Amino acid sequence: MKNQLTRREFIKKNALTGLVAGLPVSLLANHNAQPAILGGAPAWNKNNWPIWPQWNPETDEKELISVIRSGVWSRAAMVTEFEKQWAAAVGTQRCLAVVNGTNALVTALAQYGIQAGDEVIVPPYTFIATVSAVLSNGALPVFVDVDPETFQIDPAKIEAKITPRTKAIIPVHILGLPADMTPIMAIAKKHNLVVIEDACQAHLAEYQNKKVGSIGNAGCFSFQNSKNLAVGEGGAIVSNDNAFMDRCFSFTNFGNPYGTAVGSVSTGSTMQGTKLRWTEYQAAIGLAQLRRLEAQTTLRNENAAYLKSKIKDIPGIRPYRLYDQVTRAAFHLFPFRYEAQEFKGLSRADFLEALRAEDIPCSSGYAVLNTQPFLADTFKSKIYQNAYSKETLSSYNEHNHCPQNDQLCKEAVWFTQNMLLASRNDMDRIASAIEKVYQNAEQIKKRAKN
Repeated sequence: MKNQLTRREFIKKNALTGLVAGLPVSLLANHNAQPAILGGAPAWNKNNWPIWPQWNPETDEKELISVIRSGVWSRAAMVTEFEKQWAAAVGTQRCLAVVNGTNALVTALAQYGIQAGDEVIVPPYTFIATVSAVLSNGALPVFVDVDPETFQIDPAKIEAKITPRTKAIIPVHILGLPADMTPIMAIAKKHNLVVIEDACQAHLAEYQNKKVGSIGNAGCFSFQNSKNLAVGEGGAIVSNDNAFMDRCFSFTNFGNPYGTAVGSVSTGSTMQGTKLRWTEYQAAIGLAQLRRLEAQTTLRNENAAYLKSKIKDIPGIRPYRLYDQVTRAAFHLFPFRYEAQEFKGLSRADFLEALRAEDIPCSSGYAVLNTQPFLADTFKSKIYQNAYSKETLSSYNEHNHCPQNDQLCKEAVWFTQNMLLASRNDMDRIASAIEKVYQNAEQIKKRAKN
């Protein structure tokens, strides 16, 4: 068309008006420029990444200040309102707020009767809390290896680990990427197993257009400071199982019958319980964060898809893969696998150091979990010595070997969720930094040796 400009004409015209600086970095950057680690200019300034957590005094403080001034700080109407809104956001009938995601898992397992002598299927690529919750109930975590392309538990390997002791499966939607729930639910139904979703990193992620946490028997969330909905510390259990949720409420309130007023113990406890109640000011913070979560989740998905498209063809960079039935991810983290041989043998540690020099925050993710000393230490306790055979405990590592996870832990690289709240140009800067390291991998490797 007459009014259309060629790319060359567009750049020339905008250079004259000073607007060329607004063009995507990928159009202008020299990927062969000297890396910052070798003395060049960084791709970005780390101080310009979006801060986390976010707080807007004008919109966020009214409810919080009102709660603080009321003097009603323990669980009351504000917590109930948060539970109502979080249940609606996830698509479940009920929600119970608790002190953190770890204790959400502990409570859910306990109220489905998981105890000493039982086994629970878990993935090895997860935060320690998933396994700690199983151990806190006296049960034995049984590790099922991952699909390294998706970072999730591999459903094809679950049935081989099921025994007469198996009572539950905990699929973990780790990094905010949904696990493959259709085959997992089919296996659970076949073997009459409870499914408790660890959705602590997966706020508003979806599988077949259903929010994760609403697919299994129960779902557990975390609102710790780094999470996509941040409160500082906090967690929640969601479910459509009313009897289960009533038991959870009682358990977290000293075993008092559901409905007993805070501070009133008029009828006595009906079960062994503990105190895991939320506070009113936590709920006020959570409600403020929840108002932004939908838009933030959309932006994270858009930027993650764009960033993936920019780096997927760089040799040695293997971004995450979502299962076909995933309709939305949460992207608590943006993960990819790094193959050192494609970068002239540059180690992952040196690759990360070079990216950080470009002011691109990054990390290597989880270490191998299923061989850590805390497991052997726990198995020394009387609970485990009495509930499980010596052969089961002594051969635990042998039967829980997960070679795909071992390799994944050597290759994984993460970007944090707040980076995905930046602009599309910032995604270009990340890609440009990785390309710069790739193009200069030999020189960076030589520097590392010196």
